[in-house]
Amino acid sequence: MHRLLAAVLTSLAAAALAVGAALGIVAALDATPEQPNVPLVTFGRTP
Repeated sequence: MHRLLAAVLTSLAAAALAVGAALGIVAALDATPEQPNVPLVTFGRTP
């Protein structure tokens, strides 16, 4: 019974850690500012 309880608690802790890491990554990505979409090279158009 103790091994089953330990396995369940370990899996719950691992799942909680995975969810926390995923939420942390999403929060870090949302915190970065949006990059401007400006081309580095422009070509002139001739009509």
